[in-house]
Amino acid sequence: MELYKTNQLKIYNSLSKTKEVFTPVLEGNVGMYVCGPTVYSNVHLGNVRTFMSFDMIFRYLKHLGYQVRYVRNITDAGHLTDDDAEDKISTKARLERIEPMEVVQRYTVDFHETLKTINNLPPSIEPTATGHIVEQIEIIKDILEKGLAYEVNGSVYFDVLKYNEKEHYGILSGRNIEDTVENTRSLDGQSEKKNPQDFALWKKADEQHIMRWPSPWSDGFPGWHLECSAMSTKYLGETFDIHGGGMDLKFPHHECEIAQSKVNNGVNPVNYWMHANMLILNGQKMSKSTGNFILPNQIFSGENDILSKAFSPSATRFFMLQANYRSILDFTNAGLEASEKGYVKLMEAITSLNKVEASKTSSIDFQAWKQKCYEVMNDDFNTPMLIANLFEAVKYINLLITKKATISEADLDDFKETINAFVFDILGLKNELQEDSSDKLSGVVEMLIAMRKEARDNKDWALSDKIRDKLAALGIQLKDGKEGTTFSVN
Repeated sequence: MELYKTNQLKIYNSLSKTKEVFTPVLEGNVGMYVCGPTVYSNVHLGNVRTFMSFDMIFRYLKHLGYQVRYVRNITDAGHLTDDDAEDKISTKARLERIEPMEVVQRYTVDFHETLKTINNLPPSIEPTATGHIVEQIEIIKDILEKGLAYEVNGSVYFDVLKYNEKEHYGILSGRNIEDTVENTRSLDGQSEKKNPQDFALWKKADEQHIMRWPSPWSDGFPGWHLECSAMSTKYLGETFDIHGGGMDLKFPHHECEIAQSKVNNGVNPVNYWMHANMLILNGQKMSKSTGNFILPNQIFSGENDILSKAFSPSATRFFMLQANYRSILDFTNAGLEASEKGYVKLMEAITSLNKVEASKTSSIDFQAWKQKCYEVMNDDFNTPMLIANLFEAVKYINLLITKKATISEADLDDFKETINAFVFDILGLKNELQEDSSDKLSGVVEMLIAMRKEARDNKDWALSDKIRDKLAALGIQLKDGKEGTTFSVN
């Protein structure tokens, strides 16, 4: 269904700093690029929130009927640290005395497993920086030819002040050119640069640098900002619809992307810039040095000194979605506990909806409730208001269960379809209560199969047949084979 034709979606654009009606470059299609992780360590909780937010956005756009190409990159080279001229992956490889690509592989797998655990959908394309060195070199050549970059000692820098003569470097972050001096970083080779604001497009590698590629200027590696410009425009075009990332990437990363792409292609690269806000832990910034830090898997396992117990992936996801993606979220034990209770209440209500019997008429204005779900999601993906509306549905379900309200068969079918779509397809939750029940059922049946095998080994055919027949009466069929006994539920 092309629901986007009847739903006016508004998105907060960080560029205009206002909510704008979403109009894609190509009707019915959406191109969305989100800056992915630098794979040198376990993905942290703040990043998980960002990727989960854009997963929700991806899901809702698909629900509206858009054909979405979602590109999320893997930064596996060139992301420089703040204290030296090494990229983070090379630094990690040297510390652990392994190949850089071993670091990349290890933490890419961790990233994928973590996002799968919280039920994120995979992107349409997941390009890597190292897989697009050629494209990045070609962009640098073009910017040099246009006179907006310069080469010094094998490194190439973007000339920010010259660019700012005709364009506005700072258009996204709202900074004046004088304010951008704070972007000065010793790693960029300040003694080489014309201006402190200039940023690296290509860095010459020193003798100890492990990750390096040949270029017309030196054996070296690309600048971090350049990677995303190359990959986003390659797969989504010179101008595409949505570019997302964490709030911390707005400056300098996204600001630099705009400048590079504008020079390279002559057009603004992105129509809607979207930024997810930060996550804090117990009211303070997350920090490994202070111990105020927790990894996603530590939440799910309960193996941490911060939370009182383990919380499931869906309960954790539900907690994060109760804040708007543009709001700062304080990750607290009390908040998680309250969210878990709400999550269980919602899942129990959805499960009990199967027990509701249809009537000839509806005493509840279901269509108004449904319209409200779309209205709040069309208002810049307002998941907190959507969840509030879902709890209104819980009240309706309880009234229907106790027969204090009625619903027609057509409305009941639509109600089930709608609530399942918003809870599972759009918010990306799983009904872990049902999964737990399924696991318990499997455990009980496996125990009975073992008892039946013991009875057969003892030639107690009466008990063996009784177990088989009792299970069959409950709709559980046993099948004996060479590899043992399996079962299926009818």
